[in-house]
Amino acid sequence: MRKGNNRGFSMIEILVVILVFATLAVLSTESLLLSLRGSKRSEASVDVRENLNYALSIMERQLHNAESITSCTPNSIYYKDENSLDANFICDLVGGSIAWSSAQLTSSEVRVTSCSFSCSLGVPGVPASVNISISGQDADATGFEQQQVTTNTQIMLRTY
Repeated sequence: MRKGNNRGFSMIEILVVILVFATLAVLSTESLLLSLRGSKRSEASVDVRENLNYALSIMERQLHNAESITSCTPNSIYYKDENSLDANFICDLVGGSIAWSSAQLTSSEVRVTSCSFSCSLGVPGVPASVNISISGQDADATGFEQQQVTTNTQIMLRTY
C-alpha cells in the first residue's frame, strides 16, 4: 500500500516561519522601545519646564517687589528686597543650579545649562527692569532623551 502525502512541514517552511516571526518580534520591540524613549523624553521635558518656571516665579515675585537693584552681572543679580535686606540670585553653571541667597531654587534632577540676567536701571518715570533667560535639561538624560528647555521673562520693579 502506498501512503498519501506527508502531512508534516519541511525544514525550509519551518525556518521561513521562524524568520518571519523573529522579524516581527524585532520590529515590534524596536517600536515599543522608541515609544518608551519618546515618553521618557516628554516627561523629562515637562519636569524641567516646571522646575525652571518655579525658579522664575520666585525670581519674579522677589524682584518685582524689590526696592532696588544693587548689582547686575550676566550670571548674578544683587538687590534690596522690600524690607531693605540684601538678597541675590546666582546662576551656578558649574553645579548646574540657580541659588537664591543661600537656597537652591532648582532641584538636583535638573541641570541649568545657561542662565543670564540683563538689567535696565530705571530713570524717573520708568521703573527698572530685569530680563532673565534660563535653559536647562534633565540631569540624568543622555543621548536621545536630552532636550534643552529655555524660558525667558522680563520683570518690572515696582517704583517706591
